[in-house]
Amino acid sequence: MYTMNLTPSKQWVDTHFHVFNAGMAVEGARYVPQYTAALQEWMALAQGVGVSRGVWVQPSFLGTDNSLMLRALDEHPDVLRGVAVVATDVHPDELKAMDERGVRGIRLNLVGIDHEIPEWTRAERVWQSMHDLGWHLEVHTDPGGLPKVLAQLPTDMPLVVDHMAKPSEVKARDVTVQALSHRAHRVPTHVKLSGAYRLGGVSAASLADLWLHELGPQALLWGSDWPCTNHEHLANYEALLASVQTWIGAQHLDTVLNHNPERLFGF
Repeated sequence: MYTMNLTPSKQWVDTHFHVFNAGMAVEGARYVPQYTAALQEWMALAQGVGVSRGVWVQPSFLGTDNSLMLRALDEHPDVLRGVAVVATDVHPDELKAMDERGVRGIRLNLVGIDHEIPEWTRAERVWQSMHDLGWHLEVHTDPGGLPKVLAQLPTDMPLVVDHMAKPSEVKARDVTVQALSHRAHRVPTHVKLSGAYRLGGVSAASLADLWLHELGPQALLWGSDWPCTNHEHLANYEALLASVQTWIGAQHLDTVLNHNPERLFGF
């Protein structure tokens, strides 16, 4: 049993969870879920440990069909925000409509696929729309792959990096750490403390400590990554929340779990 040593705040935010239905995936998806991860299940787990709000991140296997997420945002405007997956030819009006329903960014999930993204280097209309809306770009890469991706993206785009950014080494001189540290001086840059089981053996506790010192607590977010696809045996929500206290200490919890996501996602 994992327990938090603090009275749970009613303002805490889970900035990374997924919802989907069994068997639903775009044609050719590398992963097709064999079970349903229901919104009401996430809500029950989160509220049970004092997490009252969340950010629904569109899973890559649903492609650009964000309809399930958008309907949920309509139904729970005070509780949910969203991060969508879109194509490079998405119309600005569609992005504006998503914004009005609670979407606050788009995600590029490049794990297991080519990190060359020429179509996004030419997506000026999307980038301009995102700037106009005050959105951020969320990026998920293979270990060590982030610097190559960032070199292909606008340098002035607010950035959120999934699953602790996956540097090759837990060292300040690592190229991923250096790339994010330099970027953070110019543009809002956040790292999600999530997905410890996706780090390829790198110590999550050591990596969280590194980001805390390199970027500061104001740059960190927490996400459960529920239901932990391909790692479902680790989807113990209480334990996932307790991990962030272990990593950063109680003194930073309200900054990471409340103030940072409130500012970024506009709750």
